[in-house]
Amino acid sequence: MTPEEELGQLLKEKNLTIATAESCTGGLVSSKLTDVSGSSDYVKLNFVTYANEAKNKILGVSWNILNNYGAVSEQCAKAMADGLQNATDCDVALCTTGIAGPTGGTKNKPIGLMFTSVKYKGIVTVKKVLIPQNLDRVKIKEAFAQEAIKLALSVLKDNRIA
Repeated sequence: MTPEEELGQLLKEKNLTIATAESCTGGLVSSKLTDVSGSSDYVKLNFVTYANEAKNKILGVSWNILNNYGAVSEQCAKAMADGLQNATDCDVALCTTGIAGPTGGTKNKPIGLMFTSVKYKGIVTVKKVLIPQNLDRVKIKEAFAQEAIKLALSVLKDNRIA
């Protein structure tokens, strides 16, 4: 069973909904979730909030966070999850923000850096992920998407869904 199938099974069994807001993965997490048959039972709404303007207008990420910490930051990932849950009233909010390359990146924020976040039961969990820079953009995005789905699975399992 793939991680997205396992996540779907958990969501379906517990009658939970999920929504996504993706930046660096460009809709790949949403695609993986909806590749699973029956996903219309739990996938509520998905956004690709690639530009900072989208993060601000759709998710309510403050310009203060975007200007002071950047879109690729723990603070932005947390704000995205809060905003996504507010916008969609989903049970599980899953977000990604990072740098897939091959251009961009800095010493402090290199290509292959992603922050993924999950908000569930009022708690936002943020995970910093670093993928090897020598991979191409498509492989980095694939790895980012898998890490995001695995984080959602981990959060749901750790919270012992009742």
